[in-house]
Amino acid sequence: MTINKLVVLSLAACTSLYSAGYKIPEQSLNAVALSAAYIANANGADAAYYNPANMVFSSIENELEINLTYISLPEMGFSSTEHSKAEEFLIPTLHYILPTNLKDIKFGISFVAPGGLSKRWDTPIGKTFSKEFTLEILELNPSISYKVNDNFAIGGGLRLIKTHGIVKSAAPLNGAVRDMEGDDLSLGYNLALTYKASKNTTLAATYRSNVNLKIEGDAKLSTIDPRPKSNVNSSASVEIPLPAALNLAVAHTFNKLTVEAVYERTFWSTYKELDFEYNKTITNPTLKGAFDVSKDKSWKDTNTYRVGLTYQASPKLTIMGAIGYDETPVPNKTIGFELPDANSKIISTGFKYKLNNKSTFGLAYLLSLKEDRKVNLVNEKPFSGEFSNSKVSLFTIGYNYKF
Repeated sequence: MTINKLVVLSLAACTSLYSAGYKIPEQSLNAVALSAAYIANANGADAAYYNPANMVFSSIENELEINLTYISLPEMGFSSTEHSKAEEFLIPTLHYILPTNLKDIKFGISFVAPGGLSKRWDTPIGKTFSKEFTLEILELNPSISYKVNDNFAIGGGLRLIKTHGIVKSAAPLNGAVRDMEGDDLSLGYNLALTYKASKNTTLAATYRSNVNLKIEGDAKLSTIDPRPKSNVNSSASVEIPLPAALNLAVAHTFNKLTVEAVYERTFWSTYKELDFEYNKTITNPTLKGAFDVSKDKSWKDTNTYRVGLTYQASPKLTIMGAIGYDETPVPNKTIGFELPDANSKIISTGFKYKLNNKSTFGLAYLLSLKEDRKVNLVNEKPFSGEFSNSKVSLFTIGYNYKF
């Protein structure tokens, strides 16, 4: 395990593939089509992840869902001279619900990618701070649900999180270089409850715990200024939080149409600073200033609002659509090239088609548009400007099978 990872993870906690912070809420066909407005009405195999309390209200069969999501990030601009590289990804996810001999208990398991980051700059200013920041987060989430009565159920699970990260920076003026790569394994938990207020109305709440990521590993730093060239290879450590998140949801069915509203509160304020510690004393002033000074983050808690529509067009065809608004946790004073985050507007659509009594196929599309953001990098005044053209497209294909 290397410090590289945490560098990435921590800084990754600032920039995401497309959602505020580093989270990726959409981890199934339904969730992509509904912009993650899918808590109270989570009713497929993916309920194991989105609301495990709902598993006991599904059929008594085994249920498996597999998905493949293509993510496209176009070039992002900074003022008129800087631009990042375009990025493309393929992310598989899996959800499975397993019945038991006890009618009021069910087990589930999900394999998802709940967060991530990739931002690479080739231009002089951008690569000074972020030649590459890549973060991959994978999660194995076993869960259990218990039906208290016909209207109320509870659920929960464990979150086994595996992270791999890469961070590189290269300042052309003083030759300061950072090159890191590493991995981490962390554990958290999630809780859920569902209350069926009436035949057509469902209330739900879910909670994902904060996870403090403690990373230890190796760091390689070098510079040519002040001369002679200085190199530091050292073991290092750093700690950052993966923040807790609370979702409150209500879903109501009007004949063939189900409307769900979701409010999410993400507790990013636990991320106050980024501070690396080394077992070697760094005396070179350039390296010390670039890589051995605590960086203020001062993130704030954020709100996300989602509304999703699910329409049963026929016994075989289900049509979905949604809108959402996601606040950024990153204040102006700590935004940078590795963290060009902003508030985002989200729109999505999709469908599912029942092939037979056992299997369902579907497609979904989501577009996230981040607001342009004018910034004045307090410690780097020449680099003030505007981040623009930040958007992400997701296209998901999914298959559900009962047996």
